[in-house]
Amino acid sequence: MSLMPLEKRGITGSRLVLGCMGFAGDWDTGVIEKGELLEAERGLDTALESGITMFDHADIYKRGKAEEVFGKCLNNRAGLREKIIIQSKCGIRFADTENPGRYDFSKNHILGAVDGILGRLGTDYLDILLLHRPDPLMEPEEVAEAFSTLMESGKVRNFGVSNMNVAQMKLLQAYIGSPLVVNQMEMSLKKLDWLDQGVHVNQPAGLGTNFAEGLIEHCMLETIQLQAWAPLAKGIYSGKEDFMSAAEKETAELVARMAEEKETTKESIVLGWLMRHPANIQPVIGTTNPGRIQNCQDAPRQAKLMTREEWYKLYISSRSKRLP
Repeated sequence: MSLMPLEKRGITGSRLVLGCMGFAGDWDTGVIEKGELLEAERGLDTALESGITMFDHADIYKRGKAEEVFGKCLNNRAGLREKIIIQSKCGIRFADTENPGRYDFSKNHILGAVDGILGRLGTDYLDILLLHRPDPLMEPEEVAEAFSTLMESGKVRNFGVSNMNVAQMKLLQAYIGSPLVVNQMEMSLKKLDWLDQGVHVNQPAGLGTNFAEGLIEHCMLETIQLQAWAPLAKGIYSGKEDFMSAAEKETAELVARMAEEKETTKESIVLGWLMRHPANIQPVIGTTNPGRIQNCQDAPRQAKLMTREEWYKLYISSRSKRLP
């Protein structure tokens, strides 16, 4: 496999990313409990032991508590900050007494959000800042001013987006002076529209596929790292026991057989399938459970070992119908 887009840009993160949305317990505004700190420390240490050196945050996760507890973990580990890659996101604002939930890419909000993120994490800089969800009122000139200020001050070293299509990225890129290095989208063995969009070209089925057309190819051409959120599809193929459709059950059984044959974990098969794609997709696993983190660590190897036929078996099983 070729180098990841981030590696081509000199950003040496791990092949897997630990998503930190689950850190710090409940979605409340209370203080961080001792148990929540211990859980975060176990998750962080397990990730590092598993070779994960890149961590994904957002200013809204647990209303800021996720970043705060991660910052406390960093503070207890001298010298760790320089050995890891931290990215966070901004742009989503919760509803309050006067306003609805909304998106905000204004210069003042971006600058204020970054200051808050850095304060909670206890660090002087972010390796990557992502704009969380597209803001219909985005003025690219204003975003460019914010990015320039953050870059010149050393508070942010790289920029990216999340959940954006090609046109939105091109518009933004036309105004900012630095390249967008990441786009984070929901992609998994369960959520297949990112693949079906291409397979259904010139097919009636394409009329019902809703994904950002050309996004995968655009990111590959422009050396933009595609990151996948919810890459394990909430564990549906790796042990979740909720109600499953016939196709989901069949795919889960296939994943289990492949894991047994390859002497690996089901999580590594599911992630390895995603990472086998030529775009070098980078999964963001969202768990604080040490066992589940460990179960993911063989995914990069499984991606290299997975044959074309094995990849297609999983794809066709999950989509539950033959290719056109």
